[in-house]
Amino acid sequence: MTDTVRTARPGLPDRPTLDGLEEKWARRWQEEGTYAFDRSKDRSDVYAIDTPPPTVSGELHMGHVFSYTHTDLIARFQRMRGKMVFYPMGWDDNGLPTERRVQNVFKVRCDPSLPYDPEWTPSGKPESISRRNFIELCERLTVEDERAFEELWRRLGLSVDWSLTYTTIGRQARLVSQRAFLRNLARGEAYTADAPTLWDVGYRTAVAQAELEDRERPGAYHKLRFHGDEPVYVETTRPELLPACVALVCHPSDERYAALVGRTVRTPLFGVEVPVRAHALADPAKGTGIAMVCTFGDLADVTWWRELQLDTRVVIGRDGRLLPEAPAGVPAGVYAPLAGLTVNAARKAIVELLGEDLVGEPRPITHPVKFYENGEQPLEIVGTRQWYIRNGGRDPGLRDALLAWGRELRWVPEHMRHRYEHWVGGLNGDWLISRQRFFGVPIPVWYRLDDAGEPDHEHPLTPSEALLPIDPSSDIPAGFTAEDRGRPGGFIGDPDVMDTWATSSLSPQIIGGWEADPDLFGRVFPMDLRPQGQEIIRTWLFTSVVRAHLEHGVLPWHTTVQSGWILDPDRKKMSKSKGNVVTPMALLEEHGADAVRYWAANGRPGTDLAYEPRQIKVGRRLATKLLNASKFALGLGAAEALRAPVTEPLDASMLAGLSAALHTATAAFDEYDHTGALQATEAFFWTFCDDYIELVKERAYGSGEGADSARAALATALSVQLRLFAPFLPYATEEVWSWWRYGSVHRAPWPSRYELTADGDPELLKVASAALTQVRRAKSERRLSMRADVPLAEALGPAEQLDRLARVAGDFRAAGRIERLDLLPDRTPELVIACAF
Repeated sequence: MTDTVRTARPGLPDRPTLDGLEEKWARRWQEEGTYAFDRSKDRSDVYAIDTPPPTVSGELHMGHVFSYTHTDLIARFQRMRGKMVFYPMGWDDNGLPTERRVQNVFKVRCDPSLPYDPEWTPSGKPESISRRNFIELCERLTVEDERAFEELWRRLGLSVDWSLTYTTIGRQARLVSQRAFLRNLARGEAYTADAPTLWDVGYRTAVAQAELEDRERPGAYHKLRFHGDEPVYVETTRPELLPACVALVCHPSDERYAALVGRTVRTPLFGVEVPVRAHALADPAKGTGIAMVCTFGDLADVTWWRELQLDTRVVIGRDGRLLPEAPAGVPAGVYAPLAGLTVNAARKAIVELLGEDLVGEPRPITHPVKFYENGEQPLEIVGTRQWYIRNGGRDPGLRDALLAWGRELRWVPEHMRHRYEHWVGGLNGDWLISRQRFFGVPIPVWYRLDDAGEPDHEHPLTPSEALLPIDPSSDIPAGFTAEDRGRPGGFIGDPDVMDTWATSSLSPQIIGGWEADPDLFGRVFPMDLRPQGQEIIRTWLFTSVVRAHLEHGVLPWHTTVQSGWILDPDRKKMSKSKGNVVTPMALLEEHGADAVRYWAANGRPGTDLAYEPRQIKVGRRLATKLLNASKFALGLGAAEALRAPVTEPLDASMLAGLSAALHTATAAFDEYDHTGALQATEAFFWTFCDDYIELVKERAYGSGEGADSARAALATALSVQLRLFAPFLPYATEEVWSWWRYGSVHRAPWPSRYELTADGDPELLKVASAALTQVRRAKSERRLSMRADVPLAEALGPAEQLDRLARVAGDFRAAGRIERLDLLPDRTPELVIACAF
């Protein structure tokens, strides 16, 4: 890093402007490798960032600009502190959102049974296509989206090393994901099981616990009469599951049903005998206090089914419709009218069929219903075979280890750690990683088929790591031929792909070159920083900790910084579903990247920030002022005076104040408080422009030792302030730096207090500023020009303040155009400047 002074008077622009700076400097930074990572540096000299890969199946919005700017502020600060910053960018392009976008854009659906057609092109009409054709469309669309995302990030000024870009569907990501999975499998941390699974009927895929969200939906309690020695009344919101009923459950302490426990009752309409059991999860205050257990209506049903070892009667298929055949023990003739109906249609049909066994009118309610976070229909629970990775949900020892890592990790802000602990403590099962989709990292296993053509799921066939990445739908396991696929005695590939988090959870390993580039991995892993959104602590952060713990026995990074949310002017969270998002490109074009970055920098980690166009305008005003004030100082000859001695008290006072601002800003950045750093820098800058420059410009125009001191102080202050502002206003600061310095301000060293006069009295500038403010006010009240002369000014106040004013009287009189200044100590408790005109 260099900080070289130009020896000639700088060529200053006639009219400095922010317009065009993004195109100019983004291109130069790329051409000159300003932000390129130098892998020759030792680990102690590297600052590695595990950058969030944004999902590219949509548009970037101001929430992205907000959080990614925060990361860039840290990267720029650490680079100027002497660190070699490892700052890659990734694109999260696999998974359900991409598939849904392809379906909507091209009006296609994937049918894996169809053959690949190399000549096929989208017609714009609804049609089904092969898996390979579908994946090609996914890849085509994501390339277009990624190009648009990169353009916006470059415009915003992210100091990313674009040569380190990766995608979550790229070869390296697939290789790392499959290698980690195979090692999890070999150690017994990954396993397959046939079990009740949360299922999105729209996407036709399994969903993990971390991807759930509750949404309030209207419903109704239906009161059903079960038959025994005495009628038993049960309230349920899902009467369509009556043919799946396997038991009634009450609380062990509920005396109303104590005599029924251990006996049986008959279901209405179907007349199936089901047992009455007791379980602590039953809520005596809910409904009638006794619940209908179905396989499966909700997660409580799954718990009761498993712990009470109840029968299984599944009626809902993966398409969200009632199965065509009645479950075992249910009369087929009674069930027949319900076969093949959607859930809603079946609910209406069964209400009509119940007759007198439906007691009274349904009671309307609003209640939380579980959805996949990206889904549009309520989740069902169906029995499927899925892959899982152990995450502490059923292993207290592993859970404790993961909680311990959470305590060791540095959290910014600290209170976000409690969200992690709450999530880990509340896990009720292992991490379901398989998805029944197409565009994702394939599960890298095959299964032998027995003589009847049934797969042996208990002994999967695995590839050598040297062959990764593989696709079991087209690649062949060792010892078999292509003709063996699908025939008895042959093999079949696992049809599923991994959950996108199963890949994203390995982002440090993917970008760090795990196994593929040991030299790089040794320099960047464990990484220094994971910046991310607070809403994905339970997914991305937690699963990354799980994978690093299982594979490496370490935390994947030392610090995590959690971003807040962007709110609309009504203080509501911006989201695409609410239709209140603001896309950033138009704002960048209108106001400039520095202005938008300024707005983003005013939001602290973990704190929500309202989208406020007026604050963006303030940012543009600040950046413009930086250009103009810099031109003025350099026009006085400040560049040639850099490092000349500072001899005048007011100049030393200003530098002492700047030294304090530098200390505050540096300490704030060290604590990941970029907002505090900006506030300290900005507050000093406006004092510097509005007061100090006005106080010294007459002296700086002159000659002699006093003028040299002013120009030297201006040069030092400009040099330091440009570097303090550089993380926030990268374009304006780089432009000014180019007027009088060689190299890039973003490769210059972070300012040091040793550059600034240490023995100045910061109160001198404060007193002079306060006095000048009063003179300006007096002129303004009399509607006089600021250049009007003041024949006499009397300064009254504490002797200590007037002594300070006396030391800078020359500059004060010149700035206020005061002909005579009288100092009258101890006449008033506060400083008062009385002007006579």
